[in-house]
Amino acid sequence: MKCVVSVLGKDRTGIVAAVATILTECGANIDDISQTILGDGALFSMTMLTTLNPEVADFNAVQERLTAAGEELGVQIIIQREDLFQFMYKV
Repeated sequence: MKCVVSVLGKDRTGIVAAVATILTECGANIDDISQTILGDGALFSMTMLTTLNPEVADFNAVQERLTAAGEELGVQIIIQREDLFQFMYKV
């Protein structure tokens, strides 16, 4: 299942590593990644396109782990199914 993971918050060390570790532990593959630091290094933004393996972890389990990591890191982490993401942002 293709998913989009979005991360937004104050830049700090370890954000990419934490998200990538959770995705790896959940059997997901990172297909594409884009990140940027906006302003004077104050705002971190990252978007990942991932493929989840439902045999290893289901969507809700991955979502719960990413949400918990976001709270620990002080950033917002959102995971959405790609088809819903595409539908929401269709013009």
